[in-house]
This record gives sequence, structure tokens and C-alpha cells, in this order.
Amino acid sequence: MRVTIKDVSQLAGVSIKTVSRVLNNEKYVAADKRARVMAAVTELNFRPSTAARSLAGKRSFQIALICDNPSPYFVYEMQSGIRDRCELDGVRMIAQPYDRDSANLLTDVENLVDATHVDGLILTPPVTDYPAVLDLLARRGVRFVRVSPGTDLGLTSSTFIDNEGAAAVMTDHLIGLGHRRIGFIAGHKSYATSGQRMSGYMRSLQAAGIELDLALVKQGSYDFASGSVAAEALLALEKPPSAIFASSDDMAAGVLSVAHRLGIRVPDQLSVAGFDDTALAGFVWPPLTTIRQPTRKLAWEAADLLLADPEAPVERREVAFELVVRGSTGAVGRQDPRLPASPDPGK
Repeated sequence: MRVTIKDVSQLAGVSIKTVSRVLNNEKYVAADKRARVMAAVTELNFRPSTAARSLAGKRSFQIALICDNPSPYFVYEMQSGIRDRCELDGVRMIAQPYDRDSANLLTDVENLVDATHVDGLILTPPVTDYPAVLDLLARRGVRFVRVSPGTDLGLTSSTFIDNEGAAAVMTDHLIGLGHRRIGFIAGHKSYATSGQRMSGYMRSLQAAGIELDLALVKQGSYDFASGSVAAEALLALEKPPSAIFASSDDMAAGVLSVAHRLGIRVPDQLSVAGFDDTALAGFVWPPLTTIRQPTRKLAWEAADLLLADPEAPVERREVAFELVVRGSTGAVGRQDPRLPASPDPGK
């Protein structure tokens, strides 16, 4: 038989109203009563009905993720982190994809709010910086938390990593291996993170006394195809780079694909680095040196901020990044990266 809130109240020895207040994470419930209720919930394996909880108060116990990212790995990690946090409070996550270039974006977001009555939204790049969307949600009084915003940082709570610092660390790593001609593939122009990572690359070059060569900088879109196109252009230069730093793993995978097709040995003739440390970084060959952006942690913290007390002050939570060195980067070689790979002398 289905366990009801009445069963929980009887086992915990408290009123049904107290059980409801505990399940809704309301204030002013004595610690001992809260503990008894949660113990009863666990013992009875009680699963409260979202619909019933919604009818009992002003909350829907649903939050929505607004996400459009060319990397399926990023989207999966973002959804997983939010879902993990939501489960702690018995809240449902709705994942709503959108088209960043759609003329109906505002209408789609407003329809989502009206149809679901979500308690709040989590916005990811690039919509996290779209003024029209931010204005719409503020005007409607809808709570929202942003992931990796680049503008109006005091507007709402947010989670982020130091993208500029992370890109500088990766560039420092390549310089430390002896590379001086380091190609860079920037992310999509509509993402604030793209400019931040570009700034980190330039900062590192300047600190090392290496003059910025704009011929070594190519525009990408955070996807495999744009990484491939950029790699073709970089490796066709009269003086090609000895290392390429792509500001996403998907673009770095595109670079590796082009290098393999051209017979360029990685990392002996060309070092390749990425950013994100998605699952893809371990699938490619050689495994990718990259910056670990803990996407699931960013998402978990964003959901935690959204589910916190609405009266809590605006908070920016920084999550630490990590340089992960694998087999795709090595000391600068002597061969021109455009030349075919040399035969292995051991064979």
C-alpha cells in the first residue's frame, strides 16, 4: 500500500502539518521533530507527491534548466549535477533546450514559466548573459541563478570558475614545454567564457615575453567541426604552431582529427590541449591534456543556490579548476608539424 503523510506523522509522533513543514524545508521546526520526521521518511521510504505539495503551498517543487550547448557532455554533466541536488529536497528538474538564435526565445522562456509554474530557473551560457531574458524573469518575479555569467555579476547568485586563470595555466604549461608558437582556438563569440579564456592565453604569452601573433588565433564555436576548420588553417600557415590550445575539448578533438589525417604525430610534432575535461578527453587518442572544469559541481552549486532561502543575499560561488596533463602534450619537437610523421626507428 502507498505510504501517506499520515503514516509518517504517526511514526514520528508529530502532526501532519509539522511533517509538511519539514518536507517543504520551512523554518521554525524544532530540530528534534525535524530529525524524527526525516527518520520516519527514511524508514517508511516515503515519497511525497509533488502535486500534493504544490497544492499545499505556493511552490511547485520544480526548477528548470535552460541550456543550449554544442557539447552533449556538458549538457549531461549539467543535468546530472542539478538532479543530484534536487533529489535531496524532493524537487523535480525540468531540462528545457533552447536555440540561442531563435526569434522565439523570449516567448519560449515565458511559456515555460507559465506552463510549469517553476520555482526558479538555472541559466547557462550564453543565455546567462542575454539582457532580454534577464529583464523578463526579473519583471515576472521569477528567481534564477546563472552559471558562468560575464555581465551584471551582482544581479543574481551564480557559480563560475576562473576561466581566464585556467587558460593562463594551460598556456603556461605549453610554454614550460618549450613551445613559443602556440595556436589558440577561441569559443563561440556569444559566450563570455570565450573572451575570458582568450584573455588568459594572451596574459600568459605577455608574462613570458612572447609577442601575440594574431595569425595563430582562430575563431571557433565550441564544437568539433569548428575545431577542425581552425586546425586546417593553423597547420597550413607558412610557420605553423608547434602547439594548439583549443578552448573546448570538442574543438581539441577536431584538431586531433586533422593532425591524424595529415600524418602529424601528436605530441612529437604537435601538442594539442583542450578545456573542460569532458568524457571525450579520455576517448580520443592520445588522451587529451585539458583544464578540468567541474561542470557537475557548478550545476550542483547552482541548484543549491536556487533552492536556498529566497531572502539570502546574492552569492557568487567559485569552483576550482584543475590542469590535467595527459598524452597529447609534450616538449616542443624539432620537426615541422606539416611534415609527415617520421617512421619509428624501432620498427
